Amino acid sequence: MLNKYKNEALSEEQQAALQDDVEAKVDESKDFLKALFSFKGLSSAQAVAAVPFIGYLAFLAIIYIANRHFAENTVREIDALSKEVKYLSWEYKSLKADLMLKSTMSEVAKKVDTLGLKELVEPPKKIAFPIKDNK
Repeated sequence: MLNKYKNEALSEEQQAALQDDVEAKVDESKDFLKALFSFKGLSSAQAVAAVPFIGYLAFLAIIYIANRHFAENTVREIDALSKEVKYLSWEYKSLKADLMLKSTMSEVAKKVDTLGLKELVEPPKKIAFPIKDNK
């Protein structure tokens, strides 16, 4: 086995010491995992003492889930309103263009022609009435 830093071979004693250290750490981690997943070290008093903390964690989880649902519903509502605004904008622009077309002089003349009204060819005349004094 080569030492990475010195590029020298390790002695048999150093290799054995390293191997023993690694095996000891592996045994410690196995013992830790066994203790973590076994309930032998957990007494009923400790379980009862942990109930408020577990309840607090459950309450936080419920708040987190409710907040997520609220946020998703808000995003959906914003999306729906955005689509509605876009649709109404298109409709407004279309109606405005139709109104502009229908309010042109030639279109108005066509519509009132069916009623028998004609466009004036000569300018209007002013009619003047004499004012009488009632004195």
